Amino acid sequence: MALIWALAVALLLAHGGYLWLVKGVVPDTDILALLPVEQRDPVLQQAFTHMVDAAQQRVIVLVGADDWEHARAAADAYSAVLAKHPALLQSGVQLSAQNQQDWLAPSQQMRLSLLTPAQQTALRTQSPKYWVDSALQQLYSPFSGPKLGAWQDDPFGLFSGWVQARAQETPVRPRDGYLFIEDKGRPYIMLLMNLRQPAFSMATQQALLPLLEQAGKAARQAAPAVELISAGVVLHAGAGSAQASREMSTIGIGSLLGIVLLMWLTFRSLRPIALIMLSIGIGCLAAFSLCWMIFGQVHLLTLVFGASLIGVAQDYGIYFLCSRVSADQSLGSWQLLRCLLPGLALTLAAAAIGYIGLALTPFPGLRQMALFSVLGLVFAWLTVIFWFPTLLTAATLKSSPFARWVGQTRRHWPLLRLNRASALIALLFGIFAVAGIMRLTVNDDIRSLQTPPKALLADQIKLGKLLDAPTPVQFYLVRGASAEQVLQREETLKQRLEPLIAKRVISGYQAMSDWTPSLQAQAANRALVTQALLAADGPLKTLAAQLGEDDSWIAQMRSRALSAAASANGGHGLTPAEFLKSAASEPSRHLWLGKVDNAVEGAQGSVYASIVALRGLDNYGNLPTLKQAAEQLDGVSWVDKVSEISSVLGHYRQYMGWVLLGAYAAIYLLLFARYRSAAWRVLTPPAVASIATLALLGLLGQPLQLFHVLALMLILGLGVDYGIFLQEQGMQRDRFAWLTVSLSAASALLSFGLLALSATPPLHAFGFTMLIGIAIVWLIAPCFNQDLQPGKEEKNANKN
Repeated sequence: MALIWALAVALLLAHGGYLWLVKGVVPDTDILALLPVEQRDPVLQQAFTHMVDAAQQRVIVLVGADDWEHARAAADAYSAVLAKHPALLQSGVQLSAQNQQDWLAPSQQMRLSLLTPAQQTALRTQSPKYWVDSALQQLYSPFSGPKLGAWQDDPFGLFSGWVQARAQETPVRPRDGYLFIEDKGRPYIMLLMNLRQPAFSMATQQALLPLLEQAGKAARQAAPAVELISAGVVLHAGAGSAQASREMSTIGIGSLLGIVLLMWLTFRSLRPIALIMLSIGIGCLAAFSLCWMIFGQVHLLTLVFGASLIGVAQDYGIYFLCSRVSADQSLGSWQLLRCLLPGLALTLAAAAIGYIGLALTPFPGLRQMALFSVLGLVFAWLTVIFWFPTLLTAATLKSSPFARWVGQTRRHWPLLRLNRASALIALLFGIFAVAGIMRLTVNDDIRSLQTPPKALLADQIKLGKLLDAPTPVQFYLVRGASAEQVLQREETLKQRLEPLIAKRVISGYQAMSDWTPSLQAQAANRALVTQALLAADGPLKTLAAQLGEDDSWIAQMRSRALSAAASANGGHGLTPAEFLKSAASEPSRHLWLGKVDNAVEGAQGSVYASIVALRGLDNYGNLPTLKQAAEQLDGVSWVDKVSEISSVLGHYRQYMGWVLLGAYAAIYLLLFARYRSAAWRVLTPPAVASIATLALLGLLGQPLQLFHVLALMLILGLGVDYGIFLQEQGMQRDRFAWLTVSLSAASALLSFGLLALSATPPLHAFGFTMLIGIAIVWLIAPCFNQDLQPGKEEKNANKN
């Protein structure tokens, strides 16, 4: 059997090597992939990916100084350092007089079709005299605004006004070949760069962060008083990686050294440590390979959840090792295994029952986690069964003074009895549990799981306010059967958003229809301009009289305007497809999804989709108002990815909570089949520890999250093992059970409990729960043992 198992492990190693080294697989990080298929919206997911991808590879640096010359000198020095690494970074904006002119070329051809809402209102309500005065001001006043082309092309300033409205969507302006922002008289030059390497690659982060630091030093040398404001996904990812590295070097190495020392003191050999790590490693490898073959993908959260739960697998190896140390030297390892097999089988079955319960939920993510965990536990268990008896003989391990001392400490634990002291303890615990759980709150907000450095967060907030940039996680998704229908629905939505701008709920919005109105709107705009300004008896005739021009001039001006509109795009109007080919579309390309696949259950085919982004959304209390704006609008849906991801975490927390309760009931039935009326003694310690942990969270004011529930699942798995080991001791009078429990609990506290020191909120929540729960289980488990007859334990110990 050992050789057969060696062949199976070799095949797993080969498959794992193929996946990681040849195929180059990476875990799935899309949290929405954990949702049921019928609850996932492929168009929405593509929209979110579209928005995130547009920002993920971007790095923005604002270089501020007291005056323009100092800001430009610092920006030049900063850019010079980055220019030496074109393979890592690419400048996102290159300004010149020519490309600025190219930006307006597509829109200039359609100038009669492009109107702001204010211009539309003015054309309907203002008198001809108003438009004549506007034209004369455009012609004679030097302060009438920017001149875009010849006055004859835009005598009434409609196109200039439309361009100014587009420019007001951002405070960024060009100057001397740079983009800049001004805040309270202080200029900030904006350096916009695109990463050529993946932002979440640790190699990218390790190369970029020192480079930005070097560029910052160069900028400060050029202008000592310079202010640098940096933002980008890669900066947050780099900070997270750096924090993880620091914690790995302290918490991770510390816990590893502690476990190695513990095992060395117990067994005086490194072989037990290697064997336990081998069994866990094979379990993880097998679970990953088989899950990949079954699901075609493995989620990152599955690896985090499954790898921690497979930590239960260390109990199987520790149980056998401690048994081997304490057993009679004449007893062979395979004979010993036959004695231990009922207890080992029961621990595996109890753990599997708890995790199989996850597979009954409607969430594919939980089903994947359940399968990963069960497969990992089974393969680790089989490794102990097939290899440990062969690799460990009676002469391999020797008992140590430390092991004997730990085993003897069991006598200091009192046994639970039906007396006044036990009743008082139960009453006090009940008061503590009720008081704590009543104060327990819930928080599934994804933002509570993030703790970016304060300096980086301050830069992000300040840059967001200066740029008035739209948020990538709250927006409107607009769908339609055609591009034209999408644009029309955008225009209907924007009519609802205009009052919200007046109420300062938002400062503005960005939509593709701002640049390319629907063909229906373009036709209506042309008709409106023609009727209000170009009619035979309209303002154009009055303007000609004011300028001393004759009817031929009027005809020429009218023909000039109408012929430009007729020639643009063959007279069909400007479409998103044509606009996206121009340089002017670069800042807005992330808003247009175009034709996207809509293949889900109950809906087949493709749709067209776009995004309407919001600016100035800094009060999350306004989110219900924004959601209400999209109600009863065909094809328009409000997207709040923060709330959606938080909702996913909340659903998982609730389902796993119910699964946890179901696991307790199912495991009790399994234990009852072997221990009968003593089954409650096995299950009560982890239950009491879980209740105490929840109460303590409530009293400390820590809200319940998904990662607390994940830890409670692990407390159940480990706690049941401890109870089974001790109960088997009560049935078989073996001496090694308390040593097994103590080693397992100490290893769990070192490997999982020390995560409570982590500054990463999910790891801290998981580690804190494990620290409290496992410590309580370890302390109270012996108290629930059956009382042995006086002197019988010593008699059986001497007999062994």
